[in-house]
Amino acid sequence: MTDGKITYSDLKPYESLFTIAPSFLLGTMVKRNTNLVKKFNNVVLSNLEGLSDDEREKLDLILTSDVKELQAVMLEAYKKTNKKQFKILAKPNATDFIKMNLNELKKLV
Repeated sequence: MTDGKITYSDLKPYESLFTIAPSFLLGTMVKRNTNLVKKFNNVVLSNLEGLSDDEREKLDLILTSDVKELQAVMLEAYKKTNKKQFKILAKPNATDFIKMNLNELKKLV
């Protein structure tokens, strides 16, 4: 975190969470605007319960960040890793998908 903003270095330890779904599947979910948090509600709740104070602070920062800012971090992650999942999430057509899933996550936190 730098000046209350999420950075690629904050994201790096959780990279596997973004790349767990193959890029073609993630692309489909973005196009369909799938509510993944709602779909995997029990898994998400279970993971939320196990967060450390530092992880909870980062989650709060993500939940209060502007989506465009988060997408800029995703673009940076794509440039550093060349992982297509980050590129998909950085595109403007993923904005609604990200907003919806973040809003659903806010309900659980």
